[in-house]
Amino acid sequence: MATESDAGGFSLQGGFQENRPMFTLGYHDSKRETPLSELQYGYLLNQDFSVATTPITNSNFKSRVFKVVSDHLATLKANGEKGTSIATASRADPILLPLTPEDTSMFPSQAVNTYVAYTSPWIDLCSTDPVVANISRQVLNLEVNYASWCGVKSIIITGPGQDASKDGGNQGLAQYSRAIQEVLTIAPSISVLIHIPMYREPLVGAQNETLSSLNEQEASKADGGDIDIFTSWDSWNQIRSVCKYNPRLLVALKVPKVMAEKDLQNRWFCEPLHYLTLGPEVFQKNKAGYPSLTRNHQDMIFAYMRLKNAPWLLLCDVGPDVRHITDGKDEKPPLSEADFPSLAEASRPAFRVSTDSSVYCEYLRWLETQQAPFSVLETPILTNFQDWLQSPLQPLSDNLESATYEVFENDAIKYDQYELAIAEALKEWNELSLPTSKPGVIVMAVAGSGRGPIVTKAIQAAESTGSKVEVWALEKNPNAYVYLLRQNAQKWGGKVNVVKTDMREWKGPVVSESPETGPVYGKIDILISELLGSFGDNELSPECLDGIQHVLAKPHGISIPQSYTAHLSPIATPKLYADIYTRALTDATAFDTPWVVSLFQLDFVAQKVPGHPRFQEAWEFSHPIPDSTLDAVVARRSGGVVGGTGGSMAGAAGANDHNSRFCHLTFVARTRGVAHGLAGYFESTLYERKSGPNKGKKCEISIHPERIDEKSKDMVSWFPIFFPLKQPLYFPADTELEVSMWRQTDDTKVWYEWLVEAWTWVGPSARVKVASSDICSSRKIACLM
Repeated sequence: MATESDAGGFSLQGGFQENRPMFTLGYHDSKRETPLSELQYGYLLNQDFSVATTPITNSNFKSRVFKVVSDHLATLKANGEKGTSIATASRADPILLPLTPEDTSMFPSQAVNTYVAYTSPWIDLCSTDPVVANISRQVLNLEVNYASWCGVKSIIITGPGQDASKDGGNQGLAQYSRAIQEVLTIAPSISVLIHIPMYREPLVGAQNETLSSLNEQEASKADGGDIDIFTSWDSWNQIRSVCKYNPRLLVALKVPKVMAEKDLQNRWFCEPLHYLTLGPEVFQKNKAGYPSLTRNHQDMIFAYMRLKNAPWLLLCDVGPDVRHITDGKDEKPPLSEADFPSLAEASRPAFRVSTDSSVYCEYLRWLETQQAPFSVLETPILTNFQDWLQSPLQPLSDNLESATYEVFENDAIKYDQYELAIAEALKEWNELSLPTSKPGVIVMAVAGSGRGPIVTKAIQAAESTGSKVEVWALEKNPNAYVYLLRQNAQKWGGKVNVVKTDMREWKGPVVSESPETGPVYGKIDILISELLGSFGDNELSPECLDGIQHVLAKPHGISIPQSYTAHLSPIATPKLYADIYTRALTDATAFDTPWVVSLFQLDFVAQKVPGHPRFQEAWEFSHPIPDSTLDAVVARRSGGVVGGTGGSMAGAAGANDHNSRFCHLTFVARTRGVAHGLAGYFESTLYERKSGPNKGKKCEISIHPERIDEKSKDMVSWFPIFFPLKQPLYFPADTELEVSMWRQTDDTKVWYEWLVEAWTWVGPSARVKVASSDICSSRKIACLM
């Protein structure tokens, strides 16, 4: 495999044998003043480009605007007024005249809607000079309005010239944000892309001339001091916050010459990236003289290309030169003697710096083949679920469709782990010669059998361990019950006892029955269930298993799973927040819903530090619960609690209060950022050996991001859960994010409440709160028991 240092030929051998993300290339020439001609655009398409930018106005318009500003500033100076004064209520700023045919070469055409318009980079919306800022805003509005009328579908606007951390930057950034908000209103059907650097690199070489250069005070300002790599992201965060996370507001991210640290890369990863822009300074020459990117640049691009909507690569001032294509003629310069090497020269290795601009495209196409192939978790179906909000299931109150069951059944990893857990339980039962509920037979029940995949695994586990078993399959869904009967007849050979019932109402396996005494019910030795949700308990597994525990044999009865834990981490996910914000316009409960979602385009804002891991356990449930707890539940339901201790804070009898939970967790954020909510995960111990040489051996499943590969690699049955905040929580660097979460119940339903607070230290033993969310609650859409 070629490396960045020896990729002179960019061999594509093997590049199409495995499926990988594809690169989409774009073309931008900052010196161009007119749109590409039809032949020039066709030439670029033949060079494997998919899109090109076009300027909206030309140098004639620039000269006209510069003259207006220059003349006005001169007049103010002559009159003794300061152009940088904020008190301008009595001053009339100049008004730009409309565009003329001499100001632009863009006109409505069949091709114009395929272009990406680029606004004039010489305006300065952030200027502290009110004249410059006002004229810049007028220019932007004129260009955007005209481009929209011509039929352009997307526009790139140069990002703010300075950030809020610089002198006057806060005022300038407020002006810039307001201008972008206005643009989104002026052009309601256009996508607006902010061309902004990943971070502010030190200025190198000559800078572009802007309107601010006409003001001596503005032009004399120079950047200096230490580099804060998060100021550029801060500016973007303010712009999109002012614009209320408008889905038409996107990012064209300028890739830096020196790649930033991972924390910043992860921060931009979760933003709405549409372009990664690559300028000539980003490329370096390899030993063969061809352009290449450093390994850090490659890794960043490879990571960003795994997004469902992968960003396009926009080559800025590198790539093919189309100026020689005019009027249908290819006016390349005539060949010179250097183009005809001697035989001796031609036989030498071509280790020379190439001047052919197409090598940039060739290199990127080669780089495309160096990506890792899509994994088993990156199939088109699973990729389509990335960051797609789904309401959590309510299997107790709803009957699931067959297609829903089928999706879960495609996860072989989960069912293999269940089979392993059942087999271990049977083997240990036999090794210890434990008494059984039915002489010589281990009685097993699968509670909530669905279409029967775990029933099949239970039968296979019994066969592999040589255990004699009796299997019961319980299912409340009347449609799934029909399917289970068919499975029993065609697949299980009539070995399974299928019962249509809510597991909480089941009295146990029928041992005998007579007209005089009625049915006599027995017990079960192993209770198997698949009731876990994305947060472990969010589909009411605790309540369901409490209801059926009375049929479990004592003292040796086994529950599979034996326990499960819920885990949390605060995250930034602008994409999901924008989606929920839009839904909230018509759905009042959108921000109160714990959404099930395949989280992908996100940033974990907390870092792993001693004593404060990035993912922290919220609470745990274990089964079976103590008999004393069950006795208290029965007493509360019957009103038999003496001494006035009955009842709960939720206004009910309190029979389910033992399944209430509370946690208070502290996370550490070293860099400043924003939290949009909490990501929730679960882990479960299906079975743990209690004796013998394998004592302590566990069969587990997990969706914990740091442990899923260790415990249940490639398992896809459960996506994480997302608890959103109604307002994004911005916090400074070195902040402690304190999360409080409650699992609440009123005996008829279960819901969650969550609160996030940001604290920062102001002394060795003193903290102050710098931000706090509202207490969020899912009570209005609680899970019904």
